[in-house]
Amino acid sequence: MARKPRYVPQPRTLVSITNRTIQGRYLLRPGPSFDDLFLGILGRTQRLHKMAIAAVSVLPSQFDLLLIVDDAEEVSDFMRDLKSKTAKEVNRLTGWEGPVFEHRYDMAVVTDEEPAQVERLKYVLAQGVKENLVERVCQWPGVHSAEALIHGTPLEGHWFDRTRESAARNRKEELHCEDYVFAESVVLSPIPCWAHLPAEGYREQVKTLVEEGEAEAALARKQSGARVLGVKAILALDPQTRPTSVARSPAPLVHAATKAARTLFYEIYAAFVSAFRAAAEALRQGRRDVPFPVGSFPPRLPFVTS
Repeated sequence: MARKPRYVPQPRTLVSITNRTIQGRYLLRPGPSFDDLFLGILGRTQRLHKMAIAAVSVLPSQFDLLLIVDDAEEVSDFMRDLKSKTAKEVNRLTGWEGPVFEHRYDMAVVTDEEPAQVERLKYVLAQGVKENLVERVCQWPGVHSAEALIHGTPLEGHWFDRTRESAARNRKEELHCEDYVFAESVVLSPIPCWAHLPAEGYREQVKTLVEEGEAEAALARKQSGARVLGVKAILALDPQTRPTSVARSPAPLVHAATKAARTLFYEIYAAFVSAFRAAAEALRQGRRDVPFPVGSFPPRLPFVTS
């Protein structure tokens, strides 16, 4: 099946990103080494691409991001570098050979409605709790933005310049850690609908969302009889283990709070896709000067910016 064209309707759009591991394996299992590596990679990639990140969470088999972007090319370039370096370091750390991620990534636009943006932030903040892995968000042993957003806890890690390290080894030079290991930090931005809030007000809103997520998860466990896995069991997971079943649901194109907003997005997106497919068909017929819609990735041609 052909991939759906990626589309970002306007600058400063909030997008929700989910990236899953191959076959749902626990290759992103939390732990001091992995957490340090991932935060270093994320921090460096953010700095190089000047990416605004609103939230991040990493579970053993997937990571989620809320990004504030201007167009689809910005997302593509950022995710390309983030995934590539992460995959290499995961293979090195776990001994896994082969692809780390099952496909490109899932991206969904979040409308500018406050309820829609708050719902997606709450979703990322509840990671680890709603899956019955831990009871409290603060207990999650891996990468998670809740503590950083509420208490200002730094999200810091290290970037390993493997090219420089390898070159020094090949030249049989004395290698010092400071020559190829660099500290990086992840900076978080407020979601657009709450960007006007003072820092303390934003922290209180985030705290409320976390508490709501924990309460909802506790109620769901009480009703179903489910129990949390616990930190000890999470840290003991074999990264290469393939789960017997993986919960999957189709990724939406948009997260909207109202039917009107959802309908409007789909109408705009349908027009975008129609123009893209018409241009692609003309290109296949040999018309090299055919105009593609702004914000699209023409087949084997550069991204269209204007």
